[in-house]
Amino acid sequence: MALGWKVVYGGRTPPPGEVVRPDERLSWARTVGLGAQHVVAMFGATFVFPLVMGLNAQLAIMMSGVATICFLLIVQGKVPSYLGTSASFVGGVAAIRAQGGDSPDVTGAILVAGLVLIGAGVAIHVLGSGVLYRVLPPVVTGAVVMLIGFNLAPVVADVYWPQDQWMALIVMTAVIMMAVGLRGFLGRIAIFVGLVFGYALSWIFDRVFGQITAFDATAGEVTTHWRVNFDALGDADWFGFPAATTVAADGTEVVGWHLPSFNAAFILLVLPAVIALIAENAGHVKAVAEMTDRDLDPVMGKAIAADGVGTVVASSVGGSPTTTYAENIGVMAATRVYSTAAYYVAALVAIGFGFSPKFGALVSAVPGGVLGGITVVLYGMIGMLGAKIWIENGVDFANPINLVPVSAGIIIAIGDTSLEVTDDFVLSGIALGTLVTIVMYHLSYVVAPDHLKQGRSATGAPRPSEE
Repeated sequence: MALGWKVVYGGRTPPPGEVVRPDERLSWARTVGLGAQHVVAMFGATFVFPLVMGLNAQLAIMMSGVATICFLLIVQGKVPSYLGTSASFVGGVAAIRAQGGDSPDVTGAILVAGLVLIGAGVAIHVLGSGVLYRVLPPVVTGAVVMLIGFNLAPVVADVYWPQDQWMALIVMTAVIMMAVGLRGFLGRIAIFVGLVFGYALSWIFDRVFGQITAFDATAGEVTTHWRVNFDALGDADWFGFPAATTVAADGTEVVGWHLPSFNAAFILLVLPAVIALIAENAGHVKAVAEMTDRDLDPVMGKAIAADGVGTVVASSVGGSPTTTYAENIGVMAATRVYSTAAYYVAALVAIGFGFSPKFGALVSAVPGGVLGGITVVLYGMIGMLGAKIWIENGVDFANPINLVPVSAGIIIAIGDTSLEVTDDFVLSGIALGTLVTIVMYHLSYVVAPDHLKQGRSATGAPRPSEE
């Protein structure tokens, strides 16, 4: 059952070493407190990523709550998880906007990617989780995650960093120091803490040093302006639905809820993110299975499909793509409380935040220089997650089956290399890099001599026939 929890330990805090399973809960007061922790854990990334994708953060927070409820219902409460904004689409979205696409183009492409993710989840559920590792072994998924992150380097260099280079440097340093130096939960949300710190420091700099003359992303040129602009905050209502997307007097887009539009070329730019989401979801399901001591392989496909449903639902009204969050899995690991009741509470709180335009205006006023400091760390961390996948799965790069095709795909993506198929159809960057990585990996395995296929598989693990 997705709803209905057994109260354990008399509703009180579990004794040392004991756990609260997904179908159990503590008292509602304690459950609400745990839900609040999950809100804090997901909050930073869930509104930072919409900002860097040019989408509405208030709407993203709201739809993350809706997507989480959809996810929990589909997996029937067997996989406790929160669906926040996905980072995997950031590179593809940046490419769409670089080619002149607007927010409806972005959310239309994301919606199609969500449908593909649903299809992949259904296939995995029907065929078994083993097919996932045969088609997308860790060497491939790690490479795709890496190239998605590293392809974003020009976005930092050309868009965010120039808006306030010194603030970007300060915030970058603060985030690194907090991620390493802070203990426990605060260390896990260093990105969020760094954003709050940079936001406050930018306001102080405005009071002390006055306006800054630098690149203004909104105007698209160098202007003299305040680092923090609260004009929209004063006009925003405390309660209300996110506003619709409009065009300001200067021609710039003021993003809100909107219906998606569909462009085949733009869709191809975000499809590689599906591979990253499959790998991410599979890893999170495995992590939850280990923590709860349950075999969740039978529900793996459902979880992946449910993430796709969340992405489709969110993007259909102009929201951000979703994914299961490691931050919330970390909260469960720390508390040993895996109750899905806490996630329903977190989802309802997020939906409540979504009904405050004042909150949306506050988030939208985050200075570009602060985002510069955060994204230089964030994008690098996305890329390094690919290396983490390789290490955790023992990928053997002494084997050229692994080394050669992956190297080519990553360089193509980082360099934003293009392949002009026709006058109207061009593959480039992440899309081309992903295609090269997958096709060349499997082709390399086919043509490789037997001695390269023996002993250890291309994923770095012993072949089943040899164990």
